[in-house]
Amino acid sequence: MRLPASVDRRGFLRNSSATALGVAALGGLGIARNAHAAGSDTLKIGLVGCGGRGTGAAMNALHADNNVKLTAMADMFSDRIEDSLKALKNNLDKQADEKLEVTPETCFLGFDSYKQLIDSGVDVVLLCSPPQFRPAHLQYAVEKGKHIFTEKPVAVDAPGIRSVIATADAARQKSLCLVCGLCYRYDLAKRETMERMHNGQIGKILAMHVTYNTIPLLHRKRQPDWDDMTFQLRNWQYFTWLGGDHICEQHIHSLDKAAWAMHDEPPTSVVALGGRQLLQGEDYGNIYDHFASTFEYADGTQLFSNCCQIAGVDVDITDTFIGTQGVCETQMHKHEIKGSYPWKHRAKYPSMYQVEHNEMFAAIRRGEPIDNGTFMVRSNLMAIMARLSAYTGKKITWEQAMNSQENLSPAKYELGPASVAPVAMPGVTKFV
Repeated sequence: MRLPASVDRRGFLRNSSATALGVAALGGLGIARNAHAAGSDTLKIGLVGCGGRGTGAAMNALHADNNVKLTAMADMFSDRIEDSLKALKNNLDKQADEKLEVTPETCFLGFDSYKQLIDSGVDVVLLCSPPQFRPAHLQYAVEKGKHIFTEKPVAVDAPGIRSVIATADAARQKSLCLVCGLCYRYDLAKRETMERMHNGQIGKILAMHVTYNTIPLLHRKRQPDWDDMTFQLRNWQYFTWLGGDHICEQHIHSLDKAAWAMHDEPPTSVVALGGRQLLQGEDYGNIYDHFASTFEYADGTQLFSNCCQIAGVDVDITDTFIGTQGVCETQMHKHEIKGSYPWKHRAKYPSMYQVEHNEMFAAIRRGEPIDNGTFMVRSNLMAIMARLSAYTGKKITWEQAMNSQENLSPAKYELGPASVAPVAMPGVTKFV
């Protein structure tokens, strides 16, 4: 059966392979010098947020280009920097002395440590601290003219989203790279799958079903010398003000793939349910442990979304796209289209985590910045509007979510006593 126009597997693979090999091969030694600071061939990297994800991002960045060095690190806690440096040294092995130029003077601690790092002379910043802080970190990095890799989500509330929209506009005006850790956009198998859907291989999309059911994330037992704020920061995924709840911090990946399938056109509204069935007590913050959401689009397409973090559940991370001429299923290392134009993915591609950094550093070298600003805020707001709906029990429109005045930030950032907001109650909690 003949495929729709422009859906050709060999052509796609040829172009994708060339791109992947090209970005992996770029080392900086033979590339124009005008793409980075002070005419130097070396790109200096700074890591803000030295937990597991930040350390992983730093590893990817250091492997993405032959002439990069990690020169500065920032975190709230010194042990996080020490553990991260140890992991990086083990990963880099013989390249550690060449790639790591972090000194005690370029390790910064505290809530303002990101400013000290950004002002230390780095060219590229990796923003991997808890999402609550992302809007301020992004704004300062762009003000100072730095290329950015930012983890997802980029905000936990609508005021944060509005701030990031303005920052992304400023990054465009300054021709800065802004790459987001919505990493499936850099999965070459997903790219081929999405291109096929966008080119009509399943017809018009009528409905989508995305699921991210998994077990709880790591919870760190409170230590005698930890104050309230320290405890919350070390368990940030369990506190809505810090992480935005797991629908925003984790399930955003699933929502982002649905948004991608819809060409990043925002939904018009969402109705969501959720609750806190097994999590008990303030030590487990105030997040929900399950959500179910239904999004509507202007063209009638519906997105059905489920996610949970509950011990003992069957892990299910799948995406299904139902069209007029077929069904596409992705995730769990599976990419398949059934229907009028059947297809099954078989190629092997490099790690999406590595590809996103390969492409970012290659773009910096070329002087052709990558701009993820639009989709990263739209997918993020989808997660926030679903949380708002579940927390309040109300239907929430895109416009309501975008204009929400709910600000989850504390009055001030400081170590010491910190109360925990009540768990949201549908029908009682008000939309703000």
